[in-house]
Amino acid sequence: MVRTPLTPQERERGERLGRLLREARGGRSMTEIAAIAGISAETLRKIETGRAPTPAFFTVAALAGALGLSMDELAGACVLAAA
Repeated sequence: MVRTPLTPQERERGERLGRLLREARGGRSMTEIAAIAGISAETLRKIETGRAPTPAFFTVAALAGALGLSMDELAGACVLAAA
């Protein structure tokens, strides 16, 4: 199965998500947050830098929990910034 290429808007949304997560992480280390979320630091790095613009739902949910964010906050911030 061939994956459809992402649109520029989808890539931008992924970059926005990465920025939001990076800002929420603040001074905490990438390794610390990744461990709490149960993902690798490399996965978190890819999400934060926009190299993984469409992370899995449960990955985003785990990161939101580790950072004390609600999924509504993340989704709302991504939608509002796009409008």
